[in-house]
Amino acid sequence: MQPIGHWQLRTLSLGSQRLKVKTVLRLLVLFSASSIQSGSAAEIDSVTPRSIELENSLPAINRIFTQRLQQGIDKANAQQADFDEMQDSEFCDEEILYTELRKAIFDSLTAAWGLKGYDLDKQLRRLLASQSYHLSLNDSVYRDINYLEGFSLNLKELSDVVNIDGHLVGLDKIGHFFAQGWEYFELTQRDGRSLDQALDQGEEQEAGAYGYTTTGIFSFSDLVANFNGWRFWNRILLREDDPLKGFMANLFNRPYVSCEIQLVATIMQRKIVRAWEVDSRFDLSDYLDGTWDEGNNCNSYKDPLIEHKVAARIKHVRPGFSCPFIPDHCVDARHKYGRYAKRLLHPYCLIAGDR
Repeated sequence: MQPIGHWQLRTLSLGSQRLKVKTVLRLLVLFSASSIQSGSAAEIDSVTPRSIELENSLPAINRIFTQRLQQGIDKANAQQADFDEMQDSEFCDEEILYTELRKAIFDSLTAAWGLKGYDLDKQLRRLLASQSYHLSLNDSVYRDINYLEGFSLNLKELSDVVNIDGHLVGLDKIGHFFAQGWEYFELTQRDGRSLDQALDQGEEQEAGAYGYTTTGIFSFSDLVANFNGWRFWNRILLREDDPLKGFMANLFNRPYVSCEIQLVATIMQRKIVRAWEVDSRFDLSDYLDGTWDEGNNCNSYKDPLIEHKVAARIKHVRPGFSCPFIPDHCVDARHKYGRYAKRLLHPYCLIAGDR
């Protein structure tokens, strides 16, 4: 075997370096892809668009989800009718109802697979395009966060913001409301966990794949949307009292859906026939408040360097801006959420009005 010359050693060295670079890049791509799949959240800039006047999106949002809820109920009843042909059942099937409602709400062929919250976010960006405000990452207060500090933030678009009944809210919060709200509900209803344990999971997600790990940002407003999403799913059949309502309010609270006897069908079929019916109408304002707005319920950041970068951009974009932007919304939220406030509100929001 002939000896390896200097130029050959150099070629081998360069080849080895190229291999290492390709390997590192491949690992980064795989890590990024897997993290994006596990973390469905997008971020929003709630500072830059504050002076933009937007049409109130509440009527449109209520209309979209009222229609989808009805579609889910209709499909659940259709499946129930097929089921009744096989068995002489006098009861409505809750499992079918929840499955069809989730498929309808997320406009999906499946109830469980995929990134439901992120998919819903993207649907709403399209459906509410004329009423929302889109901002690119390069024009946002997050523009200086690099790939190492928040790789998912740099790979994804920011979500759009809308005016919902006077509050500047990211459409990602609607995804959190329905998707992570369902996760909370499933933990409490099917896994036997407490609501506080469901809140623990939400905090872990924000500190991990939905926040610090992927974007460098921890959103307390996401936690507020998640919690209210649990309240929504709980109210579908209202098996538990709403934790934010008092005794009398819970006494008169009505579920969204109830199982009712169908009189005509019962007479014609000579047996009791039941079906799901709408009992009360959905209205997002029943859950919404000023802490869905990240300009009031401030974000937290993975490290001081990221926070410094964002603060510098905020100072450049809106001199004099401070969070909470409207302290009274935080004061109201502290009363609304009671003992849960410390789990849902940023420390600045918790002391707003006291400073």
